[in-house]
Amino acid sequence: MTGTTEALGGSAAVDDAARDVTRPFYVYAVLANSLFQRGVFVLFLQHRGFSAGQVALLQTLIYLVSGLAELPTGVIADRIGRRASIVIGQILIAGCLLGQGTFTDYWVFLALFVGQGVGMACVSGSDTALLYDLLVRRGATARYVKVKSRFTMLGTVTSGAAIILGGQLQRISWGAVYVGSASCLVLAVVVLMVRVPEIRGADAVDEQDGAEAHRDATAWRAMLRVATPALVTLVVVSGLMHATLTPFIIFTQKTLSDQGAGTALVSVVISAGFFVGGLVPLLSDQANRRVGYRVIVPVGLLALAAALGLSGLGLVWVTIAAFLVLVGIPEITAVLVDNVLNEAVPSRHRASLLSMISFVESALIGTGYLVLGVLMDGLGSSAGMATYAAVPLLACLLWLPVLLRGARVTTGTEKPADEKAS
Repeated sequence: MTGTTEALGGSAAVDDAARDVTRPFYVYAVLANSLFQRGVFVLFLQHRGFSAGQVALLQTLIYLVSGLAELPTGVIADRIGRRASIVIGQILIAGCLLGQGTFTDYWVFLALFVGQGVGMACVSGSDTALLYDLLVRRGATARYVKVKSRFTMLGTVTSGAAIILGGQLQRISWGAVYVGSASCLVLAVVVLMVRVPEIRGADAVDEQDGAEAHRDATAWRAMLRVATPALVTLVVVSGLMHATLTPFIIFTQKTLSDQGAGTALVSVVISAGFFVGGLVPLLSDQANRRVGYRVIVPVGLLALAAALGLSGLGLVWVTIAAFLVLVGIPEITAVLVDNVLNEAVPSRHRASLLSMISFVESALIGTGYLVLGVLMDGLGSSAGMATYAAVPLLACLLWLPVLLRGARVTTGTEKPADEKAS
């Protein structure tokens, strides 16, 4: 890796290489996140006549199915190609969105959400693996945190803009909202097929410089080799963070509505939250250098706990303020954790291993949706939110031993010191 970096001619050349890799990914991020239904789909499901419990069941189902499908889709991505897996997943999601805009029966929605979960699994792990390994191929992995933060920013800001546009499209019809989302996913697939090269697990490059001894025959053996206690703890804690953040963002729609906010205000607040969540990750590179992921992890979790607790007060403007101020902090954590996980796994089985990790996260997110939905149905939306703050606090306790011991997470595939410095 060092020789590759030197051959590129130093830091400026590495930056140029990173830009060549990432330009089409940035376009893809914009198109793939132009999901006009994202900020109002809970309201859409309520419009279909579904209760909060039924909505929670749909969201639980999509993440549980996604989690179960992570393992086979990860292996497929390593075998047939990461780009191919993304293409299959996005086309499947687009088809399911079209179905949701067409049908009204709850049983049909259950089937559509199952299909969407499989599509999400095809994309999950494969997109990160493809991006990271393209940077490995160009000797530019030292720029991954910066690249991933911009990728996240573009996707999240686009989501915010799409939510606003979705509110306008809804004035035409709900069908227009869902057709628009599906069309953007198809365009994202076109960009990938035209501008992004394919990479399979067999094309791994970070194991070709004297690391043949660690060429594990299967993803399971690779996982056993890299699964240090600190890494396992990080996966669980990260999963609990996502199991808090994702349901919190979605069910804030209902919380604000129950606290007296109108549909227009809910749409604006959720959209603003996506903008905040997109811009804050731009600080990830500085946070990584000055603080590090070990400290950022509990900071993000405590921010989530505070946001949930403040939402429990039942005051609409306090809920809005807490949502907008605190929702972006966990996004920094997500970028840094993603970088650590990519450093910890070998390229040969990267999609498979990241899919295993995503399986844990998806299972926890699905369970989180179900738990929060039950809490909100039983205690009311505000009290349910406050009670759910116990989840990020539990994650903080799990992370405390790693923080105090300074335990090592990455294993064997860390970047050379001179590449980190470049």
